[in-house]
Amino acid sequence: MTTRRNFIKNTTLATATTLSSSSFGFSILHQDKKAEELIIGHGDFKYKVDKSWAKISANSNPIFNCHEMVQDSKGRLIMLGDNVRNNILIFDKSGKLLDFWGTAFPGGHGLTLTKEGGEDFLLIVDCGWYQDKTGKWNPQAGQVLKTDLNGRVIFTIGHPRTIGIYKDNEPFMPTETAVAPNGDIYVADGYGSDYIIQYNSRGQYIRHFGGQHNANKEHNLYNAHGVAIDLRDKNNPVLICTSRDENCFKFFTLDGKFIKRVDLPGMYVCRPVLDAENIYAGVCWSKDANGQKLGGDSGFVTILDKNNKVVSSPGGTAPTYKNGILQATLQATNPIFQHGHDVCVDEDKNLYICQWNANHTAPVKLTRV
Repeated sequence: MTTRRNFIKNTTLATATTLSSSSFGFSILHQDKKAEELIIGHGDFKYKVDKSWAKISANSNPIFNCHEMVQDSKGRLIMLGDNVRNNILIFDKSGKLLDFWGTAFPGGHGLTLTKEGGEDFLLIVDCGWYQDKTGKWNPQAGQVLKTDLNGRVIFTIGHPRTIGIYKDNEPFMPTETAVAPNGDIYVADGYGSDYIIQYNSRGQYIRHFGGQHNANKEHNLYNAHGVAIDLRDKNNPVLICTSRDENCFKFFTLDGKFIKRVDLPGMYVCRPVLDAENIYAGVCWSKDANGQKLGGDSGFVTILDKNNKVVSSPGGTAPTYKNGILQATLQATNPIFQHGHDVCVDEDKNLYICQWNANHTAPVKLTRV
């Protein structure tokens, strides 16, 4: 199973070696300059790259890892990161910083916008991974909080062990939430025990499914990193769950019955993001031409159509199908992204790409062309 701890352990030495290269800084600056002039993507989904979109200062509003972003009813872009000087950064679409708050989420990871009675609320997920004062990464139990847009806590969802769901040896390190039309909350325990846990709108437990101990292996999830409600068929809403180590999305009914899987060879996808008829996802890392997982900066973005067919992979190779089967998608020869983690889509179909482990950089804007 790919965990954040294993990934960091395996890449720390390589990263340190790269950073010591005298030519590294120049190549990155050169690459960024080229990136600003590039059009990336495929078919009808092509974009101009803007890596300088966010107007922030590293001194006053530092970013550690930029994890997720949502757009509120006023059109503001709300980003969650894991720097406890400002977990939440709020931008307008020009990249101007409007507000910031939050100092309590060292593992700030998942962000979902939900609406009740005409008011916006946030579901914030702290995954439990945090960096201590020596720079060492450590795991602890995660948590889920419902807040208003100013950070006032409405309620929290704690460790499932406290209500008898988990055994003592089952960790709870959630990564994402999704909210159904009836208000039910689905929590993906992607860095913990890989269950999807369903609660009602008040945070009361209903059921859980997934995990890795099902008789039918298709019901298992391996790094259940993301979860989303798919309302593209309004008469038949379904749940899309990421099984990142299997390079796929798995579809379930809203009461946890497995429906199907959509394979995305080579792509270690994060959460599915639904907009109109499309699914968007950040690809945290990918594989090489020989099918071996790459441990370095090998991410990009992928976009699926209404039939769950990949139609574009900005920053990656063009999607290719043979006999109806998607072939492995790899990072493009001239990389734009390091580790694609989340995609936010605005009303003009521009994309804002959050990245994990990307040298403390802000979201990258992709303007649709």
